[in-house]
Amino acid sequence: MKIFNISQITELEKTTIEREPVSSIDLMERASIQFVKSFTKEVSNHRRIFIFAGPGNNGGDALAIARLLAAANYRIKCYLLNTKNDLSADCDANKSKILSIPNIAFTEIKDRFTPPKIEKEDIIIDGIFGSGLNKPLSGGFAALVKYINSTEAKIYSIDIPSGLFMDDNSQNTHETIVRAYKTFTFQFPKLAFLLSDTGIYTGNWEVLDIGLNQEEIIRQETPFYYIEQQDIVSLLQTRNRFAYKNNLGHALIVAGSKGKIGAAVLCAKSCLRVGAGLVTSLLPACGENVMQTAFPEAMVIADIENNFISEIPDISTYSTIGIGPGIGKYTATGSALIEIFSQIAQIQKPIVLDADALNIISQGKEWLRIIPPNSILTPHIGEFDRLVGESVSSYERIQKALYLAANLKSIIVLKGAYTAVCTPDQEIYFNSTGNPGMATAGSGDILTGIITGLLAQNYSSLDAAKIGVYIHGLAGDIAAKKHSQESLIAGDIIDNLGSAFQYLQPQ
Repeated sequence: MKIFNISQITELEKTTIEREPVSSIDLMERASIQFVKSFTKEVSNHRRIFIFAGPGNNGGDALAIARLLAAANYRIKCYLLNTKNDLSADCDANKSKILSIPNIAFTEIKDRFTPPKIEKEDIIIDGIFGSGLNKPLSGGFAALVKYINSTEAKIYSIDIPSGLFMDDNSQNTHETIVRAYKTFTFQFPKLAFLLSDTGIYTGNWEVLDIGLNQEEIIRQETPFYYIEQQDIVSLLQTRNRFAYKNNLGHALIVAGSKGKIGAAVLCAKSCLRVGAGLVTSLLPACGENVMQTAFPEAMVIADIENNFISEIPDISTYSTIGIGPGIGKYTATGSALIEIFSQIAQIQKPIVLDADALNIISQGKEWLRIIPPNSILTPHIGEFDRLVGESVSSYERIQKALYLAANLKSIIVLKGAYTAVCTPDQEIYFNSTGNPGMATAGSGDILTGIITGLLAQNYSSLDAAKIGVYIHGLAGDIAAKKHSQESLIAGDIIDNLGSAFQYLQPQ
């Protein structure tokens, strides 16, 4: 699914109106009908509905929704904020329609406004401002948003929470953004929904298809995409009936130090679980018995050092390498990492870098220049900021991730609620699977193993990253249904990787 900016969405609406053809107010009606269909599945007509409409087209949506809900016997109190006496044409048309409906308590606000008393059991529908907003709310609008947020009522936003910009909110005033319980958004998610410091305002969100012109959707270009199930299904390789382990890739996992051998176990196990033919784990001597006992399917190379990794074997025979989980920041381990880069440069194979491998690199940023092209870096926000410096917003951070991906000619997997796969071609693919239960020790080590296992099977770096983040999140979603988000642990993700693959198989 593509993610567009406001000018592109405006063009899509214009093209739909011209080519279908359909009037703008009928397109607004279509969107409002879709909102009401979804809303009425969640909220019964036994609860009072307070609707706040602004003077623009988002307000027009809100007025149409008020009319449709009243027809479904909902108790509606509707407030139209028109302090400048300047309504959009479609908002004004919907105002005219609503005036003739007797069972809507309708109030048009043209000057001072005293907000109604809203109880915890009531529902608020926010239609004050939509996706075209480009400056922070102020005055009475800001005061109203603060009041709405102060109530205990559930808030449903139309298209986008009022006050939220579609993409870059670094210059916004966050106290004047509606904090929605849920957002019903039209046709596409907005970029701000997927970023950690702005996604908090949307609550859960659902995309409603309002029938915008498909030819124009295909024609419009964007650097931002939202990964869906069918995208991943189309990338999965079919295993040859005559396959054997040596042609399914041999991955080397460089992981673990004293006290963190579990990271190595999780990484190696997930690597083999996603289909790599062979996995060898390079770890300190203290981890040899642990690995051989906990995961006998993996081969082991034990370092001469007991507590940390200090040497690298000849790596020319391995399909790829995943390095970083639990290795610590020992000086000798840093030297071993540079040795990997040196060997890899001779054979031009991409590798996967995570966790302490990235922390080591952040201590000597000149090492970034010798990372092999097409490698995959998988930092969480803290690790990324250590690599490139802190960012004032999530939007700035993804811009830096795009720059780093282009500079390194590699993939940056910026981990988070909607993990962003950033490419050297300046594209970002946001992942749609996963849940907060996966914020648990070892989850990132498993992702490293998954991506390394896919890379070993000759998936491209981009496909390995996209499939990896999706199936990692899907396994976590399946595990959360079984165990709950609160009790989910990393091993549950590995245990459900098979179910995740089965879920993606054609029925």
